[in-house]
Amino acid sequence: MLQFITKRIVYLIPSLIGIVLITFILSRVLPGDPALMIAGEQAPQSVVDNIRMELGLNDPLYVQFGTYVKQLVQGDLGTAWHTGHTVVEDFATRLPATLELAIASLLIALIVAIPVGIVAATRKESALDHISRVFSLIGACMPVFWLGLLLILLFYSKLGIAPAPMGRIGNDILPPTNITGLYLVDSLLTADWVAFRQSLSHLILPAICLSSGTMAIIARMMRSSMLEVISQDYIRTARAKGLSEGAVVYKHALANASIPTITMVGLQIGYLLGGAVITETIFSWPGVGSYVTESILATDYAPIQAFTLLSAVVYSVINLVVDLIYGWIDPRIRYE
Repeated sequence: MLQFITKRIVYLIPSLIGIVLITFILSRVLPGDPALMIAGEQAPQSVVDNIRMELGLNDPLYVQFGTYVKQLVQGDLGTAWHTGHTVVEDFATRLPATLELAIASLLIALIVAIPVGIVAATRKESALDHISRVFSLIGACMPVFWLGLLLILLFYSKLGIAPAPMGRIGNDILPPTNITGLYLVDSLLTADWVAFRQSLSHLILPAICLSSGTMAIIARMMRSSMLEVISQDYIRTARAKGLSEGAVVYKHALANASIPTITMVGLQIGYLLGGAVITETIFSWPGVGSYVTESILATDYAPIQAFTLLSAVVYSVINLVVDLIYGWIDPRIRYE
């Protein structure tokens, strides 16, 4: 297993180098002059030239790339001129909100989608199967921004059972003591039940909105994987030996059917981080997604470049973790 883990980590290195290179090139081919953006349209040319010199934009491309890599190694992702802070400081402030939203969305998706997929496969062509397929189709086709607006209209404007979509907690409630940055966890650790209820009520709607696409895809993948596995000979043999249907499904079929589902779950984690850009904007959620939206509107390239790099690295690390889980679930994969 150690050799398998080492090999997978070595394979990750070229991917990370490629990600850094592509991120740098993309930032340099984007239209617009960063120096002009910082100085302003009405600034004298001498001011713009000085800013270009300070940013190193007059240096050859390979020199700029070397400086960029050196800054990355030192943990420097640049400065967001529209906030006046470094990107690392802004990310540190906002990342917990995005992580809390993404984790809640993933948990909702897994709790709903896996049982739905199993029930649909074991009761093929039944009413439950048809309902689950319609559910998956709607979830996969529904745009996140449209679903978010629909949830706000229904549960906040019409029924009045959801709080205003304005952040992580009510304006009249103090946030819990900062320990992890995750409001639900921090309020539990400090036994601040008022903050916990408020944080949970603010989290539910954006988490459901963000999880809708992931939920539909995982349910569909679980159904198709389970259908394929339960038609195998060893499943028929298990039934012929007199095992109960529950033991056949949950002991013998579920582990093998989970492998492609795990792949999809891994990819969806990256999607949840990327999809948070729209959801956070709709619900005024103060996370990295809304920060990137503000950066795009301000044509501030450093945060956008850092978010692109961060997303790509997260995808790569998740793929590594998925590969390791493969090897753990199915030992044959370690020797391929």
